Amino acid sequence: MDFEILINDDYLNLVQETELAPVENKTVLSLANDFEDEKWRLEKFNNFVWDNIALTALSEQERRKLAGKSASTLRAAAKNLRLTDKDDDKGKGSELAEIVLYGVMHHHYKALPVVPKIFYKQNVQDNAKGADSVHIVREGEEDFSLWFGEAKFYNSIENARLASIVESVGNSLLTEKLKKENSIITNMAEVDRLVENKELAAKIKLALSPDKSMDNIKPILHIPILLLHQCFITTEAKEMNEEYRENIRKYHLERSTAYFKKQIETLVGKVTKYSSIKFHIILFPIPDRKELIDQFTNAVAYYKG
Repeated sequence: MDFEILINDDYLNLVQETELAPVENKTVLSLANDFEDEKWRLEKFNNFVWDNIALTALSEQERRKLAGKSASTLRAAAKNLRLTDKDDDKGKGSELAEIVLYGVMHHHYKALPVVPKIFYKQNVQDNAKGADSVHIVREGEEDFSLWFGEAKFYNSIENARLASIVESVGNSLLTEKLKKENSIITNMAEVDRLVENKELAAKIKLALSPDKSMDNIKPILHIPILLLHQCFITTEAKEMNEEYRENIRKYHLERSTAYFKKQIETLVGKVTKYSSIKFHIILFPIPDRKELIDQFTNAVAYYKG
């Protein structure tokens, strides 16, 4: 992944004297695009989106069939984009954020996209309400972890936004929602196609079977929360220098603290085995949300033909 990593650490290593509890199993990842000719590199960001769109908009079988056919892949992926939120300002850019999350999961966490969510939502009657991304990460040859992600794209990530993010995360952790996501995984053929170790593939499907208690899932459950957001620091910046890096680090750490505080206040006591679940906040600043969304929707319209 060709974006600069500004923070990548456990929250406890970043804020050692925090009064928040429990904060174990929480990490912060801050990513930033760079600049060229005193402008944020919009084309580079858009290339990342379209280079990774197939991970969520196409099945593994389709991706293999279209390997080496970049134009055909883009057209096939674009056809599965719903863009049903294009007239809803609150929801605008949701699919764009999902694609960015799938790209980050693939490149940074080395995750397998066992449920390409945009593909699934387009190709079944059920709108697949629940996690915005579903991945498995291999932990050595014999173990795995389960990742159910949230992807948001906002004009701001100040405190007024935090409650809705936490509510969305909390809803995704309801037992019936977890069982639904697990059933989607086990009913699709992606696990067998993506996991070459057949014993591990069988182990994954057994662990996620509907007769297993969701309490057993919590210790291997990770929740990546992508906050793609318009950022006043990035809007005013003209180069990737140390001042910009430090300002973004400071801002993202402050926002991470505010988010985790709200999440702890809201979910502790309501989510069973909360402290066993690992939460990863991923922050990505951009200068102009409307410009990104407009370019994305125009490109989708082009590829849809």
